[in-house]
Amino acid sequence: MLRRRMLLLAVGGLLAGCSGRREVGDVELRLATGPAGAVYRRIGGALAQHITEQVPGARVTTVPSGASTDNIRMLRAGEVHLGLSSLDATITGDGSAPAGISAVCRLYDSHLHLVVLAGSPVDELRDLDGKRVSLGAHDSGTEFTSRRVLSLGPVRVDARNLSQAESAAALGSGAIDAMFSLTGVPTPAITELAQRQPIRLIPLDGQADALVTAFPGPYAPARIPTTAYAGVPAIPTVAVPNVLLARNDLAEDLIYAITDTIFTHTGAITSGERDDSEALPEAWQINVRTGISTASIPLHPGAAAWFRDHKR
Repeated sequence: MLRRRMLLLAVGGLLAGCSGRREVGDVELRLATGPAGAVYRRIGGALAQHITEQVPGARVTTVPSGASTDNIRMLRAGEVHLGLSSLDATITGDGSAPAGISAVCRLYDSHLHLVVLAGSPVDELRDLDGKRVSLGAHDSGTEFTSRRVLSLGPVRVDARNLSQAESAAALGSGAIDAMFSLTGVPTPAITELAQRQPIRLIPLDGQADALVTAFPGPYAPARIPTTAYAGVPAIPTVAVPNVLLARNDLAEDLIYAITDTIFTHTGAITSGERDDSEALPEAWQINVRTGISTASIPLHPGAAAWFRDHKR
């Protein structure tokens, strides 16, 4: 216990004792985030900043990416040490985690948006048949989930792979007819589009039920509230948890310290108070009770130790 308390003091004097077996030491970490206009880009930057500030010796830089599937690829290849991913994209076909990867924690839930302009003839998913639709950036969580939704339809679309910012710009200019976006609420790219042009969100309650039935575990019915986007009423959809992933070969005491920082500095991460950046409302969902819920993806041993030491 004394050793744990001493290590805790070494990583910032946060809450309870630590289970690390050696000093964290100097370490350079790369955290894979997401594309322009995505919540992943903002929340990944906030996490990197606070880990760097609160874990002595750790320096975290962010790596832009296509998002979930791309981040998993980079983790497995050793190109990054940490990465954000939607839970459904992380679970493999047999229900296990990708080789060499485990979870630090669950962060917040993303909601699947299907966005059209206000004057669009599209009123439900099947109306997308033959339409030009962005499925999100290649290798993103949006692409992974939207392809599942379309396959369950089944609905055939003229698919485009555009980032959230590119999708919003293309939708606004008429280059595409609709865009999917699996992201936190609200998300910057859609907020900015709604400020320029009237938009609508297409209900996906039937698709939520179909996903829950076909793929038990990572999906839950949800609603995007009326307060999310100017002039857009509440709409039913599906929610998917997001997790912070780590390579299994990272030291246990390092992951312990990172987990501690996330759950004891949630308020600072949420408000953006350290660098006057925009607040991150998605981060209000970060809490110990749900943080341990990573479904079939095992916790990294360092994260598991932190949750054991902070049972509530």
